[in-house]
Amino acid sequence: MTSREGHLVELVDGAGHALGEDTVAAAHQPPGRLHRAFSVLLVAPDGRILLQQRAAVKTRFPLRWANSCCGHPLPGQPLVEAANRRLAEELGVAPVDLTEVGVHLYHAEDPATGRVEFEYDHVLRADVPADLPTRPDPAEVATLRWVDPHELAADLDATPEAYAPWLGGVVRQLLRPARPAAGGAGSSGAGSAGAPVDEAPERSGGR
Repeated sequence: MTSREGHLVELVDGAGHALGEDTVAAAHQPPGRLHRAFSVLLVAPDGRILLQQRAAVKTRFPLRWANSCCGHPLPGQPLVEAANRRLAEELGVAPVDLTEVGVHLYHAEDPATGRVEFEYDHVLRADVPADLPTRPDPAEVATLRWVDPHELAADLDATPEAYAPWLGGVVRQLLRPARPAAGGAGSSGAGSAGAPVDEAPERSGGR
């Protein structure tokens, strides 16, 4: 996992337009540099969503509960390609059909590590079977559980410290999805930057 700290991320402005690139490590140093990210929600037929508890070795928000999978596309990389790559790496899940349901922008500092998340986060949904096979990588994921999103939204208000700070915004996009811009989840450039942005502080509950 440490090697990914040297991977490149795409720096963006507040509208999601590409500005340049930096390493994962540098982009997450205080005060943070706004960059493109994605959050995947795997949704079962009964509406429950798959959550992962982030592994203890994570450099940002370890052991907090987060959505099914998170990550950063490489500069110019299509979101669907990047998201399916991370689904395979983190959960051992085969490629799935992904739809972008919205974007939210948030900034949060991890009090335990001092690292900062400052992300233009594309929320991607995939409908999957209830018996979806998973093989979580223990270096990435401590455990998994399926939850009702409405119950989760209530628990996020009650115990926000148990969850990653972007999760609330991700769930909000799922429950009130916005129409994605032309280009959809397949593009990480200006084509998907037109999706409505939900700006959220840390409470709206990295990577």
